[in-house]
Amino acid sequence: MTVQDTDANLNENIGWKDKPKDDPQVVKLINHLEAHNGIKGLDIIEATAIERAVELFHRDGFVVVGDVLNNEQIDFLAKGCDEVINDILALDGTRYGNRGSHRYSFGGSSMTRSQLHHPAWQMMLENETVHTLLNAIFGSPDYSLRAASGDFCLPGATDYQPLHPDTRDWEDAKTTPFNSFIDPRGHMSLRDLPSPYVCVNFLPQDVTKLNGPTRQIPGTQNSRARIPNLKHEPEWMRLSTVCPAPAGAIMIRDVRAWHGGTPNVSDAIRSIPNLEFYAPWFREPIVPGITYQDFKKLSPRAQELAKFCVADSSEELITGPTLQAP
Repeated sequence: MTVQDTDANLNENIGWKDKPKDDPQVVKLINHLEAHNGIKGLDIIEATAIERAVELFHRDGFVVVGDVLNNEQIDFLAKGCDEVINDILALDGTRYGNRGSHRYSFGGSSMTRSQLHHPAWQMMLENETVHTLLNAIFGSPDYSLRAASGDFCLPGATDYQPLHPDTRDWEDAKTTPFNSFIDPRGHMSLRDLPSPYVCVNFLPQDVTKLNGPTRQIPGTQNSRARIPNLKHEPEWMRLSTVCPAPAGAIMIRDVRAWHGGTPNVSDAIRSIPNLEFYAPWFREPIVPGITYQDFKKLSPRAQELAKFCVADSSEELITGPTLQAP
């Protein structure tokens, strides 16, 4: 089978492997989401409303900012995501996923745990609006890139991903290999501090009620309460999704806030590639994600941000898709 044949097969059979879209349970779910899904009164902030964006970020643990990417950038990012998605799906004909059925992590599907070697993710790193917003959120320009990742879900992802944060206190080298914070006295948690790192998700397509919008539980970034499992999660949390949100927008998240994936019962893939940035005062182990040669092609500001993510000039960076833990 040629590469062209493989791509055509993927495009024709992109999702809906577990059950058909006309399954009665799926139809019931679609009707319910169309009627009720989405955070009521979701604010989508203009890129120039810096103070308001910072206020909402600290209040809710996330903020949505519109019109960050222009049409050319949206198209470039969408095509870049599609290239990576096709490579990943070629390894997974059953759509088993690596974040649940029909659900994938861009970083977790990369041999480097990152997509920074890909031009689409490098383009996101050059965005001046993002720099301005992060300068204000961190109160300093001295933050640094952690990784370039994100996730995507295919049509036919009919399950909810459990609510979770993206970071937590260190437990042991096996359980939390990339988490470093620990208070040996047991007095303080990572949740008692300012945000240690933030995630900036970019939207290369509209996010709707039906195509797997992220659910965010406002104000949970500092909560020490037990996160409810899927069996005990109240319905209002299941419907607390960041939609509708237009292509070209970004969502800036405090990674400690509770969030999770939701069903994609549309006919198209939903991608939310991201960049993750450490606060000026916080560092954890970083896996190199870009060659020295490509690093030198970045702007001076992007080089400063990615300085901990670059491989040594003498090292070969082996990239490619994987569904196994790197």
